[in-house]
Amino acid sequence: MDFQPDYNHILAVMENKRPKRLPLYEHKISPLVMEEIQGESFAELEQGDDSDLDEFFRQYSRFYKEMTYDTVSFEVTLTRSLPGHGAIYGGMEGPIQNREDFEKYPWDELEERYYAVADRKFAALCKSLPEGMKAFGGIGNGVFEISEDLVGFEKMAYMMADDPELFAELFARIGDLFVALWERFLKNYSEHFAVCRFGDDLGFKTSTLVSPKTIRQHIIPQYARIISRIKKAGKPFIWHSCGKIFTVMDDVIALGIDGKHSNEDTIASFDEWITRYGEKIALLGGIDVDILCQNTPESIFDLVVEKATQYRGMANGYALGSGNSIPEYVPAEGYLAMVKAAQHIRQQEASV
Repeated sequence: MDFQPDYNHILAVMENKRPKRLPLYEHKISPLVMEEIQGESFAELEQGDDSDLDEFFRQYSRFYKEMTYDTVSFEVTLTRSLPGHGAIYGGMEGPIQNREDFEKYPWDELEERYYAVADRKFAALCKSLPEGMKAFGGIGNGVFEISEDLVGFEKMAYMMADDPELFAELFARIGDLFVALWERFLKNYSEHFAVCRFGDDLGFKTSTLVSPKTIRQHIIPQYARIISRIKKAGKPFIWHSCGKIFTVMDDVIALGIDGKHSNEDTIASFDEWITRYGEKIALLGGIDVDILCQNTPESIFDLVVEKATQYRGMANGYALGSGNSIPEYVPAEGYLAMVKAAQHIRQQEASV
């Protein structure tokens, strides 16, 4: 296919303008799905030496170009650099359960621990970007997710009740860490990233995971610190958050975010997201992951053509993709049907 990527289409979306052609966007795509589609094994190279990393990102970026994206989505998550990591997955306590744990935690080491891993990956990614493409992402995880990992979801409730001062200090210290990480990222890599983002899942199917009051008091102020630095660097910002988070959406929009991603049909149709927020911010995604997993490629193609055409007509700042991501359990055929539907829409529009 004769396709020339152009990240300016995504920038138009972030300005809540209708791009000249429909862009594709994914929060992330499993390299195992990429391997199946490309017919080449490369996923394990991400854990290798510098030469392996160069080859990993060559294949990784090539996939995005061949699938006709304008940007390459990539982030390095913070959780894996945290000593005692794992509570975010459940089944264990985090390393901080009381003030003594908080004060002895190696906060001052975390920036270097993170970049000991991240610098090599970001550098290799930047070298791999095809002409016309930039990256979309940055530092993975958000303020709430890191609190979950350091304390544990259930244990945070006890901390909030038993030691509210420590609870407040925890979020402020996490904010300090993210500010330092993002400032370094923006200094070293911003020219290669069209859009910055972080993902911080604040909700589930029926509500936010903690009260809106808690989010406004402890999480939103730390978001403000991070987002202000990203915007000061001249970069658009998109917030990825799963769940029914309508009660705090206006609070986050007020921080100056340019877009929102992640939607699930069991929470609300994508039409509702557009109706509520489409005049204020860009909205990306729209195709529930369950559809890509359960439906036939033919029905996926037809549904995506119908829905994406509808969404493109309803919202100016729209890019097509799954409602969340493409993990390894999504059938390659289902994912490809969505991509082909996007290409079909482009062809139809170009012929008018």
